[in-house]
Amino acid sequence: MELIRTEKLEKIYIDEEVRTRAFFDVSLKINEGEFVSIVGPSGSGKSTLMQVLGYLDRPTKGKYFFEGKELETYSDDELAHIRNEKIGFVFQAFNLLPRLSVLENVALPLMYRGIPMKERNKKACELIHLVGLDDRIDFRTSKLSGGQKQRVAIARALVNNPKIIFADEPTGNLDSKSGGVVLEFLQKLNDQGHTIVVVTHESYVAHAGGRILHIIDGRIEKDEKVEKRRIISEEGFSK
Repeated sequence: MELIRTEKLEKIYIDEEVRTRAFFDVSLKINEGEFVSIVGPSGSGKSTLMQVLGYLDRPTKGKYFFEGKELETYSDDELAHIRNEKIGFVFQAFNLLPRLSVLENVALPLMYRGIPMKERNKKACELIHLVGLDDRIDFRTSKLSGGQKQRVAIARALVNNPKIIFADEPTGNLDSKSGGVVLEFLQKLNDQGHTIVVVTHESYVAHAGGRILHIIDGRIEKDEKVEKRRIISEEGFSK
């Protein structure tokens, strides 16, 4: 079933009357249950595209449909609902609150929804167990390794049981083994039915999924099906 569809999407930034086109003429479809990688060099527009697809930014032109409904027809409250409950985000810089514990970071999206503390802590504990960090549950995230922080970020992204997870360079700050753990986990989530969209500039990361969108100079140049996805394990992955 179609989850996302765009028609001639374009994003232009204007700074002191200087126009910068981040991406343009982007028409694509992403179905539920897909694992899609968006690949391109630095400055190609891939991260900006992910921000627009994840409702973190609005396009300048074009149409964007989520679950069959066009972006422009959503109210601000509906957009907030989608971001909070149907979309999960994982970023290269983790975006965790360093003075909060692992449990508090993972439970945070549920607090924003007004879920009672007992219920949100129970759900957060389940996700922390899922990513294998039971022994770090009370640690401040500032005390964790990069790989552990990224697993906390994944648990937080999953706590609302989203339909789609956007991961922007999720292995960018990690060593090979830690990156392998994170990618393996994303593959398992995809096998369980979650839709995954990964932004990366690394080909070997992109081949962990089933489809690759190549973006160059702000435009999708190639939509490639991965015939045999790279199987990731905790032993890491080769480039």
